Parts: sequence; structure tokens; C-alpha cells
Amino acid sequence: MKDHRMGLFSGMGMVIANMIGAGVFLSTGYMAQDLTPQQILLAWAIGAFLALSGARAYAAIAQLVPKSGGEYRYLSTLIHPALGYLAGWASLLLGFSAPIAIDAVAAGAFAKTLSPSLDPKLFGALVIVLLTAVHAVGLRFSVTTQNLLVTIKIVLVVGFVAVGIAGGQNSWPQWQPPSQSEGFPLGPFMQNLFYIAFAFSGWNAAVYAASEFKDPKRHVPRAMLLGCAMVGLLYLFVNWVFVANLTPEQCKVVFTYETARVTLGHLIMKDLVGDVGAACMSVLAIIAFVSAMSAMTFLGPRVYAAMSRDGFLPRILQGKQGKPPVWAVVLQGGIALFLVFAYQLQTILNNVGAILTLFSALTVFSLFWIRFRRKEFGTPAFSALIAALCYLLLSGVMLYFGFKQSATLNLWVGASILTALIGYFITKRRIDLRNGRIAAQSGNYGS
Repeated sequence: MKDHRMGLFSGMGMVIANMIGAGVFLSTGYMAQDLTPQQILLAWAIGAFLALSGARAYAAIAQLVPKSGGEYRYLSTLIHPALGYLAGWASLLLGFSAPIAIDAVAAGAFAKTLSPSLDPKLFGALVIVLLTAVHAVGLRFSVTTQNLLVTIKIVLVVGFVAVGIAGGQNSWPQWQPPSQSEGFPLGPFMQNLFYIAFAFSGWNAAVYAASEFKDPKRHVPRAMLLGCAMVGLLYLFVNWVFVANLTPEQCKVVFTYETARVTLGHLIMKDLVGDVGAACMSVLAIIAFVSAMSAMTFLGPRVYAAMSRDGFLPRILQGKQGKPPVWAVVLQGGIALFLVFAYQLQTILNNVGAILTLFSALTVFSLFWIRFRRKEFGTPAFSALIAALCYLLLSGVMLYFGFKQSATLNLWVGASILTALIGYFITKRRIDLRNGRIAAQSGNYGS
């Protein structure tokens, strides 16, 4: 029987699909109001460094724990099951379902620019249903569909860069931001770095489905590092096109994104190619969102299946060996559909980035936990520890500015963690009682 598990190419595709979204075509528009072209490119380079540092740290962890489940599996195995449980619930409700819903409505909004009669929410809901069906059918069809989507996405992004460099300006830009301050603008720089980190999010995608790889110890680390490096390089080229061809005044178009669905890419393509170019940019945006939705629809259920096998979720979500966890896929699709029609929750979900960053940082911290407290796992490579330290320092600074900027973020994060901890101890007690009854019954039968 042919082995339909994923290889390196499919793993890189998962990473790239999760990373490339609308963020890279919007963030520079906001940044241009406070930062110079040099500072913008520096910020994107730091964002790439942060993502690669995280990917290097995760690569070391993936070699120690080559199993599906991502942060849930790593934190449960390496530090404490309660932390893993928190990360698992964050993945179920926030890490995958919410972004799928947001991307679905965004894809619908861009489709509406091509066909004004479309309803964005109904379009998004239809895409969720179709992708849920695709990823519930079988692993081979699921992986083939995902590979096709990510190939189209890469071709379109590379095509955008080629058109921008060949037809646009390539001399060093001389414009200055309208709100330029004396000295280096540390506050605005760090706040914008937080949004860049969001644009780079998804570099850890391969770890969620590690068990689906032919050689997880080898393919998962390489998929993260190579996929992340490729996206980082593309992002730098894309942002060069933006800073070389647009002024801060033109970049203000991003402030009307929610209603007009016009990105910086639309401005470039319309200027260089005309209305056809702008339409192509809308197609790129739709493909980008659908590809990211497809990757998350594939990956998220692997976390819930892992939680189910450990007794923290109903057994029906486990799935069968070598096949997709069908009911976990359906559960995630149902939650995403609910959020599509409750889209006003997006303002609350914007705080989710801090929670997910927190769990990524905790996962990276587990390398130091292994080094000093769990030596039975071996000693992590020095390069992995250095990468982990860089990631923790930059994440800490970003979280500091995030908490400082949002007065409600502390309450939001604290309430989410407290609620999940209560759920963990209730579930853990139920599991312990069940195991105790099973042990007692086995003892009775033995006697």
C-alpha cells in the first residue's frame, strides 16, 4: 500500500500557507505613518529573525517529541499537563477556529469586489463547508488539495514581486513619515513589530501534524526552517516594492481596508497593470485566505485528536490510525461557522494574538526546562538555546508593549487562563476517577 503521509514539500507548504495572508499587504501602510523606509525594512528583517529563531527552537523540540499536537503535546510532555491543556483549548477556540472564520469573511469580502452581488458571510461559510469536507474525506486528497493551493499562492506572490520590480521604481525612497519624531521612534517601532509578528505567525504549522509525516524527526524541523526562510525572503521583497513605489499618503488606503478591501498590493498592481491588475490582486487575496483556511482546517483537528487520546476531549474526536480525525474536523468547522455569523466578536478576538504568543513563548522556554530540569530528554543544541533566548527576549518586549497598549488585555488573558485551569482540574478529576474505577474492576476480576 502506498504511503500517503506528508513529506518535506507538503510540510513546507503547510508552513507557507499559514504564514502568507493579508497582513503583509497591509502592515506597511500603517508603519509608513510613523517610520522611515529604512526603519520599515529593518522591522521586517527583525520579524523574519524572530520567526526563524522560534522555528529553530521548535525544530529542536520537534526532534525530542515527534508527535502531533503542537503546543498542547509539547507543554504536556515537557513541563506540565495543565499548561498543555491551556494551550490545547487556546488552539481549539482561538488558534484555529477564529482565524478560519475571520479569513473566510475576508475572502468573501474580496470576492465581493469582483462580484458585487455576493454575500461575504455566505461565501465564507460555503468555503468553510467545502474545506471541512475536503479534509474529512481522506489524507491523500486533503494533502493534494493543500499542495495545489499553496503552489498557486506562491506563484501569485512571486508574480506580484516580479511585476513590482520590473515595472516599478527601484531607487532608494526619500520620503519621510508625516509623524516623524526626533531620534529613533522606539514606541511606534515596537508596536508595529507586534503586527509584523502576526504577519509571520504560522511558522510552527508543521508541528501540529507531526505524526502525519513520513519522517517527523527530519521533515518537521526542515519544513519549519525552510518554509519560514522562504516567506521571510518574499516578505522583504514585497515590502521593498511598497516602500519604493508608495508614499505615506498613498499608504493611508489601509485605514479603509475593512470597507473598501483595498491593500497596498492593489495600489501597485492598478498603477502598473490597470484594473486587470487590481482584479488579479483580489484573486491573490482570495487564494491566500483560502489556502490559509485549508491549512488550519487540516492542522487544528490534530490537536483535538491528541487531547481526545489523553482523555481531555470525547473519544469520538480521536479518529482512526492513518485517516483524518473526521469528527474533530467537523467540530472545528462548526465552531468556525458559528464565528462567521458572530463576526462582531472580531474586536475581542484581536486580543487573542497575545495569548497565542504567550503559549509559543512557554513552548520555547521548555528548551531551558529540558536543559536544567528534564535532562532525561538530552541536552538541546547550543544554537537552539541561543535561538530560544532571542525569541523569548523579543516576545517578552512585544508582550510588554501589547499589555501596555491595551488596558483590558491583562483582564482578558487572566480570565481566559483561569477559566481553562478550572476546566483542566475538573476534567483531570473525572479522568482520575474513571481510571480508579477501571483499576478496581481489573483488581476484582483478577481476584
